[in-house]
Amino acid sequence: MPCTTLLVGRRASADGSPLVARNEDSSDGTFDPKRVVVVQPAEQPRTYTSVIGKRTIALPEEPLRYTAIPNALPDEGIWGCAGINAANVAMSATETITSNPRVLGADPLVEHDPATGAPGGFGEEDFVTLVLPYIRSAREGVERLGALLAEHGTYEMNGIAFSDEQDIWWLETVGGHHWIARRVPEDHYVTMPNQLGIDSFDLDDAEGPGRDHLASPDLREFLATHHLDLTRRTGDDSPAVFNPRETFGSHTDADHVYNTPRAWSMQRTLNPTSEDWDAGLPGASPDSDSLPWSRRPERLLTIEDVKDVLSSHYQGTVYDPYSARGTAAERRAFRPIGINRHNALAILQIRPDLPESHRALQWIAYASLPFTTLIPMFTNVEDAPAYLTTTGASVSTDSFYWTSRMIAALADAHHAQIIPAIERYQQRTLALGHAAVHAATAAASSADDAAVPGLLAEANTAIAEQIRTATEALLGEVLATASNHMTNRFSRSDG
Repeated sequence: MPCTTLLVGRRASADGSPLVARNEDSSDGTFDPKRVVVVQPAEQPRTYTSVIGKRTIALPEEPLRYTAIPNALPDEGIWGCAGINAANVAMSATETITSNPRVLGADPLVEHDPATGAPGGFGEEDFVTLVLPYIRSAREGVERLGALLAEHGTYEMNGIAFSDEQDIWWLETVGGHHWIARRVPEDHYVTMPNQLGIDSFDLDDAEGPGRDHLASPDLREFLATHHLDLTRRTGDDSPAVFNPRETFGSHTDADHVYNTPRAWSMQRTLNPTSEDWDAGLPGASPDSDSLPWSRRPERLLTIEDVKDVLSSHYQGTVYDPYSARGTAAERRAFRPIGINRHNALAILQIRPDLPESHRALQWIAYASLPFTTLIPMFTNVEDAPAYLTTTGASVSTDSFYWTSRMIAALADAHHAQIIPAIERYQQRTLALGHAAVHAATAAASSADDAAVPGLLAEANTAIAEQIRTATEALLGEVLATASNHMTNRFSRSDG
């Protein structure tokens, strides 16, 4: 699934929360309506069969309650996208990533064979359902998913994020059964644009204490047997440290128009003075293969920074498709982060300084992000608010997904005229969201534990309805502007 991921370590965020954020994008020419759900333990299957891979697995007893953002139309499976469980552990799955023929020849992907009926491995449609209800830390998420990959395999290359109140772990599949994972440095952020990203890995740590690195148990043997490690070494180099991006990843022409420019844009925004970003220098250009996997930001990052970066269409550069700057070719040169085919954005926030009963927040946006806003949702609740969950096959203004989709489609053709209204709406609704979070957090902190879930559910519904009112007003404003700029308009009137 084409996506973009941003991970923010807790010492890089403004309030000390680790932040896991990912746009789920559909493939070109398609759109997958999304809805938010709270999956109760009784609703979690005990036997699971994947739609794409056709593989069946027994699941553990006693799952935890968890949130997810599945497809509203489950014809291709669940596609849980992202969520937080009752233990305040977050998971985002998945960022589709790249590989190369050497890796895929050494450990082929496990694809369903219709001719023989042989099942495939698991993939993006499955991972949230198979892992999130059964883990109590980010590290446990890596270990459970790693064991599933080793036993059953996968039919695609993916990156998956796990977070608890302290740590973020990032796992990348490297072939059909192998994987690596790194703990995100606490004072760094990570940019992931559909490309294998980890650029340094310590096998000694992965095979030993696992403080910052974890991997398939046989990874060292796998590298050696198939001559995959491409690291040039001097006499002082440790053979245990290698560059996974060179070993397992890709450097194709497609990467340079589809993937690397997004990493460049994110790092250009969050570290504006760290490089000469517009000089075309090695390591700081849109087509650079050596942009770092993680960086220390120049200042602490906020929810708004995450939303803005994941909405980017290269504003301030010649590559912005909405700008008059640059040539027509430059304005269409690169795949934007903020693209037309966003399904959903989830920002998963685990606030370590608060009680477990109201520590976790899931910020949600739907449709094309340059034109949308976020709704915050406390996750330790029994149900999601109706405005986030009622998405169906039919277009309806009762759905935040469909209303957001309509606003974006109408606004796009009249960007210059409509974007001021969009920006006012975004500022107002994000302020409403923060105010609602502050008020509900204060109320929950002084309430009995038994009362907290109900209090949080009421807060979720109240803020969703406030933002619904603002969103419907924006739709009316955008519709009026778009109607007044239709091609068949004529200035003379008989009124």
